[in-house]
Amino acid sequence: MGKKSGAAGAPRIDIGIGEKDRAAIADGLSKLLADTYTLYLTTHNFHWNVTGPMFNTLHAMFMAQYTELWNAVDPIAERIRALGHAAPGSYAQFGKLSSIKDAPAKPPKALEMVAILVEGHEAVARTARGIFPVVEAANDQPTADLLTQRLDVHEKTAWMLRSLLED
Repeated sequence: MGKKSGAAGAPRIDIGIGEKDRAAIADGLSKLLADTYTLYLTTHNFHWNVTGPMFNTLHAMFMAQYTELWNAVDPIAERIRALGHAAPGSYAQFGKLSSIKDAPAKPPKALEMVAILVEGHEAVARTARGIFPVVEAANDQPTADLLTQRLDVHEKTAWMLRSLLED
């Protein structure tokens, strides 16, 4: 029994999700990966550069957040690969795919950092949520599970950060 081949002799992927759906899901996940990596980098930047009376609290909080984001990029990239597509991995690709602006060149004040991170987590949540229609239509439970996990993290983190901005 020989392997079925697709283009250029590559093994054909037959996981119960058609190529068109796999491509659409991989495209959405590539945007999620770019948003996640961009938010990771911004959060790490703010960890390094935060100052002021909330330094200890924010420095530790930002470390926990960038560590969580760093650990999130690999499962997203690996899901893209499992769907048969290449994961983006350069700053140029991330810049084109991300819905999140790059960190400001000059570090903002501490509470401005918090507000920027709230916007970032909300943006990642929107990106993740936007992939669901094609994921559900394709009956892609592993991606749905990944998206649900990411939504939980980003929505909770945005809430916790927003609470620092309240009077």
